[in-house]
Amino acid sequence: MFKQVFFIEEKLGKLTVIVNTAGIMRLSPIANLDFDAFDQVMRTNVRGTFVIAKLAATHLTEGGVLINFSTSVTRLQFVEYGAYAAAKSAVETMTPILAKEMRCKQIRVNTIAPGPTATPLFLDGKSEALIQKLSVANPLERLGEPRDIAEAVFRVIESKWINGQVVFVNGGMV
Repeated sequence: MFKQVFFIEEKLGKLTVIVNTAGIMRLSPIANLDFDAFDQVMRTNVRGTFVIAKLAATHLTEGGVLINFSTSVTRLQFVEYGAYAAAKSAVETMTPILAKEMRCKQIRVNTIAPGPTATPLFLDGKSEALIQKLSVANPLERLGEPRDIAEAVFRVIESKWINGQVVFVNGGMV
């Protein structure tokens, strides 16, 4: 991974924005989730975010932006989302800490926390009835679209006064 960052910097110059969307979701009641699946969720969602944060601290230009991803499930607390919500809660906790640690380089660190969004991560394995139920659970009565999330990412990148925040993008669900 570190070689790839150096290659990118060599070809394109220093990084000014990193958007870290990597994540996996394993749905299961906590009592039934095996430790290997739990560890995989933590390794990808928490450790992965930590690794990217570490790289961002040394490779983002002064005044750069790091955006991580969480989920509105950390507030909605749906059953079977225990491991996923726990991992994403860790990402949310890292956000203001890292923002304070990056102050010397004026790097802004924020997290976007989408609600139900029409992506494969959300749609896979869900019944049409559940998808329909979740799509009307917010005041806008629809699933988010990837464009909605991209727009929020763009706004956070452009705003010079948003730092250390978790921005919920969920149509008013929470």
